[in-house]
Amino acid sequence: MKCPFCKEDKDKVIDSRSSDAGRVIRRRRQCLVCKRRFTTYEKIGESFKLYVVKKDNSRVPYDRDKILAGLQKACYKREVPAERIQQIADKVEEDIFRKFDKEVPSTFIGESVMSHLRGADKVAYIRFASVYRDFKDADELIDEVSQVIAETEPIGQANLFDG
Repeated sequence: MKCPFCKEDKDKVIDSRSSDAGRVIRRRRQCLVCKRRFTTYEKIGESFKLYVVKKDNSRVPYDRDKILAGLQKACYKREVPAERIQQIADKVEEDIFRKFDKEVPSTFIGESVMSHLRGADKVAYIRFASVYRDFKDADELIDEVSQVIAETEPIGQANLFDG
């Protein structure tokens, strides 16, 4: 492994951990030349591909970048650090690989993203849910927002949407 700082190919592994799903190995390394530390992530190779079954029953290869793109759009101009977005994508991926081997329904992915995003940022959650759930009118959006507000407001506080 080449050091990203000095480009030398001499390092030692200081720490190794696998993710919950066991599909990614995180290695903490130290360059033996410049003594700087860096982290690498290694994905275990698979002889098969995971496919996503979409709502129209078509199948497309699983692509983590699509999850990240959706999260980044939902979190645009929100105070959600890039590291947190990566963590959510990691958790979603772990959910997927824990339950599915060859095919995963797109609905499972969307619900998993929403469940993890809801705890990170409520506005980003509403943004993602509005696209994912394809609300037909403002009432459906207001219902979703009301549920999120009800979860976070102290007991006895007036609801924003009550007349």
